[in-house]
Amino acid sequence: MQEIISPARAIDGVVTPPGDKSISHRYGMLGAIAEGTTTISNYSTGADCQSTLGCMAALGATVERKDGKAVIHGGALREPAAQLDAGNSGSTIRMLSGILAAQRFTSRIGGDESLSRRPMQRIIQPLTEMGASIEARDEKFPPLTIHGRELHGIDYTLPVASAQVKSCVLLAGLFAKGDTIVREPVRTRDHTEIALAEFGADIEVERRVITLREGAKLTGRELYVPGDLSSAAFFMVAALLMPEANLVIHNVGLNPTRSALLDFLVSMGASIKVLDLQQSGGEVIGDLRIRASKIQGGEISGALTAGLIDEIPALAVLGAGSEGGLTVRDAAELRVKETDRIATIASNFERMGVKIETSHDGFHVPGNQKFHAAEIEPEGDHRIAMAFSIAALAADGPCTIHGADVAGVSFPEFFSTLREIAR
Repeated sequence: MQEIISPARAIDGVVTPPGDKSISHRYGMLGAIAEGTTTISNYSTGADCQSTLGCMAALGATVERKDGKAVIHGGALREPAAQLDAGNSGSTIRMLSGILAAQRFTSRIGGDESLSRRPMQRIIQPLTEMGASIEARDEKFPPLTIHGRELHGIDYTLPVASAQVKSCVLLAGLFAKGDTIVREPVRTRDHTEIALAEFGADIEVERRVITLREGAKLTGRELYVPGDLSSAAFFMVAALLMPEANLVIHNVGLNPTRSALLDFLVSMGASIKVLDLQQSGGEVIGDLRIRASKIQGGEISGALTAGLIDEIPALAVLGAGSEGGLTVRDAAELRVKETDRIATIASNFERMGVKIETSHDGFHVPGNQKFHAAEIEPEGDHRIAMAFSIAALAADGPCTIHGADVAGVSFPEFFSTLREIAR
């Protein structure tokens, strides 16, 4: 599918982003292994999160969609009749592998062509230390064959900051003998820790050390998923690129481990107001108002890179249109996302006549650049498709986004929402 994006001058209106992907994945998995019924309002509409529900249903959970809610009747899992399909979702395969490693059966899990190229050593290593038996293509790629075993807790220090790997180990720890401890080099999103506590696990967080006590008994809950801040980021960047903007993002998740985005944008000169804060299920929710702003340059490195890893494609676009440009360091993780995002950002900037200098773990985009009309190739990456759709709003003519339907991985309503607020 192609989308043609015409230049705009203003962003105006109210956006309610879809349910947070990260939280939806976790609620879906925990609801399936908890005793009783879990009802999840505002569960993500993205294809990745549907893959998680599909996998849990294949493992024996009863999953219903009614009145805009996901209702999961959980309990003990059973051996799937066929290979589990994680689709394009790295979150699904990495986190669910922790649960599968402790079951009393063998399972096989894979996904689409893109997912089949994504390395899995980071989860295989700690799970093996816990006693798991996992086979992988070329010892590192999906599909994974996971022979369920009795696991034991470990004290594990993450070699690289990763919320997915942390979550995988903690989910395996739910079934392990002994306590499971995960130590983070820098703080990453803590949705798993919050969700585990909500479902009844005995979990303690002290700075960057997470301890999950043995013998957790999870019970089904009624939960609400906040709007996805990473999805909202594209519209925030659009508002900040335009000469005129008055945008409200409604009901968005403002978890402190995710709000580095807001702090960074404000440091670049963005006019952002937080409105109507509240809390649900341990997660902070609120509204944001974004107005047109004079955006300066910025640098993303160290711990900040881990906190902004999903937003970097959108921020790269903002950097090119800013006064001082954007430098990104310590982002080698971008090389092993749905695409090599550093390379894909660079190739599409080149198509639009935008200069960029890349390195093995980042890039530098000079500021004050003009976007030219171009044919954009996201290469199957939803965040690239959406980021360059925003760049197209600031171009000197209409741009064509090829393979635009890939946005449905996380935000099926993206293009219809963009048409509603771009003027």
